[in-house]
Amino acid sequence: MRSLLFVPGDSVRKLEKALASQADALLIDLEDSVSLGAKDEARAITAAFLQEHVTSHGRPRLFVRVNGLQTGLIDADLDRIMPAVPDGVVLPKAVGGTDVAQLAARLSMREEGAGLAGTRILAIATENAAGVFALGTFAGCSDRLVGLAWGGEDLSADIGAASNRTDSGAYADPYLLARTLTLLGAASAGVAAIDAVYTNFRDMQGLDAECREARRDGFVGKMAIHPAQVPIINAAFAPTPEEIARARAVVAAFADNPGAGVVGVDGEMLDRPHLLRAERLLARAGEGN
Repeated sequence: MRSLLFVPGDSVRKLEKALASQADALLIDLEDSVSLGAKDEARAITAAFLQEHVTSHGRPRLFVRVNGLQTGLIDADLDRIMPAVPDGVVLPKAVGGTDVAQLAARLSMREEGAGLAGTRILAIATENAAGVFALGTFAGCSDRLVGLAWGGEDLSADIGAASNRTDSGAYADPYLLARTLTLLGAASAGVAAIDAVYTNFRDMQGLDAECREARRDGFVGKMAIHPAQVPIINAAFAPTPEEIARARAVVAAFADNPGAGVVGVDGEMLDRPHLLRAERLLARAGEGN
């Protein structure tokens, strides 16, 4: 999943518009973008949207961001949406693998009652200070976990910061730390690392630069808050033809020399980490085994 577009779960118009955005996944929101008094309506709208589109051909993946485990609202969210068979659930304000395991248990109970299985989990793992300290605990917590995302907006509120960015527009040090630890935590858990939203939805140049920095560092996708951001994100995280050709050459060189620890490609000596990187790139391009 390159692009993951947040959509308020209480707006039929925005949900239908999001379907045409070319996002790889929609993150239908029952949490921050929905007021407390509108939660029930949002659950009903979201469930109806899922039921209408879950069997549609060529649709994006449909994930639902539920309310957090500590809110007292999550069970009502799951009771309403799980019969509509979402592809996955987004867990906000996750504090480590224990929280993911708790959500997995709740999903299992509801799946058993409805004859379902396999609902995936995407955890947003840095929305409070406790979550940052727990980023090393996701490995092995649940086979439902498909990704770790980070975010700096809730984290800045949790620590009492005036802003999460410097005057130059770059993330300040606490958020760079959270970003880096999310990347490492995702790698340790063997799941996708997803970059935070870029809140200035009119600044496409800044979005593109942030996407390309994220991809360079190892993130495989980015969350979006506006449909206009989706094409930029998709383009930035898609392997280029030149990258695909290079990766094919690396894989072929190792295949032609099965006993070699090091091979030469275009005058450069490459070893097994380069092979792994090439295989991962081809997998993202749809050429994996």
